[in-house]
Amino acid sequence: MGYIEKQLEDINKKIEEAKKLLADPTMEALAKEEIAGLEKQKEELVRSPDSSEEASPNAVIMEIRAAAGGNEAGLFAADLARMYTRYAQNQNWKVEQLSVNEGGIGNIKEVIFRIAGREVYSKFRYESGVHRVQRVPSTESSGRIHTSTATVAVLPEITERQFHIDSKDLNIETYRASGHGGQNVQKVETAVRITHLSSGTAATCQSERSQFQNKERALSILRSRLYEAEKETEKKGIDITRNLQIGTGDRAEKIRTYNFPQDRITDHRVNKSWHHIEEILNGYLEPIISVLQPRVR
Repeated sequence: MGYIEKQLEDINKKIEEAKKLLADPTMEALAKEEIAGLEKQKEELVRSPDSSEEASPNAVIMEIRAAAGGNEAGLFAADLARMYTRYAQNQNWKVEQLSVNEGGIGNIKEVIFRIAGREVYSKFRYESGVHRVQRVPSTESSGRIHTSTATVAVLPEITERQFHIDSKDLNIETYRASGHGGQNVQKVETAVRITHLSSGTAATCQSERSQFQNKERALSILRSRLYEAEKETEKKGIDITRNLQIGTGDRAEKIRTYNFPQDRITDHRVNKSWHHIEEILNGYLEPIISVLQPRVR
């Protein structure tokens, strides 16, 4: 059963339970209100961004950040980055690294990608959330298992036509990019940081040699973040029962655990596990993604 199908099934069960209360005069009004709210949620699920013109299904901004766990969290963030980029390459999608903040050899504090290709948002949208890893670090002599986390955010790439940002509300800074790139990167201020003054939200890009290209990329990241923030604000304005929000892609959710000693990956939203962790981290992600794929169009 697909992820959206599971949510719809849960809603339908609650609708049937609410209908049983219609016969009770003291509960009739409350039951009708509950049914109306549940029907609205069904409509929103069916009218998902996968088929909406508002959220481009063919390009996403993916942000991966190390969270709790120190150096191990950074190594895990790098593992996730490799997993998603290799999966994207296997799908013949275009992958562009927009920004990276490295914490050491093989360690990533934050990395941002733009990934473009057919149905990329549809396939990646349920990867947003907290990913947890349980394994024995190479530096751990006693064999003790450490638990670390990294966060993943998948935002649909939003065009200027879909979401306009007033240029007067932007502060644009340029600076010298760090890392690899040759003399041009070292001597010229090609890196760009754009801050949205009203919200304080900022985005940076230093992946391109051209300041103009970096500005366009940073604007794209900022636009997607502001669009997502606005949508989240709208959602919070709707009174929805918490158990019907499970699996909505909220970045605060712990969605998946990668247990190395048991060679098992478990997705907590659908209560399903897979083995062969190394194979999956090398890009063989389709078995997991196919389970989460919505089958309701």
